[in-house]
Order: sequence, then structure tokens, then C-alpha cells
Amino acid sequence: MKVLLINGSPRKDGNTQTALNECAKQLKANDIEPVMAWIGTKPVRGCIACGKCREVGGGRCIFDDDVTNGIIDLMEQCDALIIGAPVYWGQPAAQAMALQQRMLYAGGAAFKGKPAAVITVCRRGGASAAFQTLQMPFQMCNMPIVTSQYWNIAYGRTPGEAALDTEGMQTMRTLANNMAVMLKMYATGQAETPAPEEWMPMHFIR
Repeated sequence: MKVLLINGSPRKDGNTQTALNECAKQLKANDIEPVMAWIGTKPVRGCIACGKCREVGGGRCIFDDDVTNGIIDLMEQCDALIIGAPVYWGQPAAQAMALQQRMLYAGGAAFKGKPAAVITVCRRGGASAAFQTLQMPFQMCNMPIVTSQYWNIAYGRTPGEAALDTEGMQTMRTLANNMAVMLKMYATGQAETPAPEEWMPMHFIR
């Protein structure tokens, strides 16, 4: 079984990738293969509601000049999805939203019914609003949402700093454990639930 993890940040090795790496490591520990994809630094088109993807068929966007169709190709080979994105102005990075909207609309058949989750990363605030924004489309695509012990949020400013957010990283591991259980339940009808880690609360006022 495979999980596609999308880094929706233009920073390839920033805090969004740090959070995704924690998930990937825990997925591997559960014998689930992580498949990483990076959105890159080139523009990602927004949907223009042309409807050509429906007219032409094939489950691809008519615009083939960015990462969207390549991501749909990857998702056809995967069993679940995690989208990670940084927070800009209290919202998910625009390119992450543009990708999500186009890939789910044009390539919906590759996503429907597959478990999904969102990760958002910020310096200080806006992560929960961004988290909600990216999570909502999954519910319109019949994608079961995988939960964790908290909202899937990590905090950090400089690249890699999110690794110091101990509760955030634990949340990523718990998310990966829960996704593994769900995938195994779907595949076999049974799965062992991992023992929860002892809670590691972390507050940001020192």
C-alpha cells in the first residue's frame, strides 16, 4: 500500500517537508510506502471552470503545463493522500489550493474513496483556518478523512525548525499510525491499533 504525500510549499526542504517526513517515517514503520511529491516553484494554474476535462475525458486537466496531471498520475498508483501546505496570510499557500482544486475536479476518479489528510505549517497563527480550507474538498469527493490526536499542525519559522515542535511531530506520527490502520482495515478487514504514545504537550510562551 502507498500513500502520496504532497509538499505544497515552494520551499523544498522547509517546515512543510519536515512535517511530511515525520509522517513518512511512521508510515514506513507500519509497512506503508510513502510516495513524495513536491509542488515546485513554477506557477500552478487555478481552475478556470472551462469544463474541458469533462468534455475530453481521461481524468486529466486540459492544461498540461504544470504539476497537476503528474500528481493525478501518481495518485492512480496510491491508496491514500496527505497534502501539506504552509500558511500564507492565514490561508493555505495559493499553489497548494490551485493544485487541490484542479486535481480533484479533473482527476476525481483517482481520489474518490481514498483516505486523506491535511497538514498545515505556520510561524504563529492561521494554521487551523488553513487546515479547514484544505480539508473541506475531501468531504465532497467521498474521501474518508484520517484524524490524529489534534489538528495536523506544526509550528516553525526557519527551515527544519518544526522538528522542535514535539507535540506537532507526535501529531504527525499519530496521523500516520491512524492512516496505516485505516488502510489495513480496508485491505484486510482487520488491523491492530498501535498503542498511543504518552502525550507530549508543548506551549509556546516560555
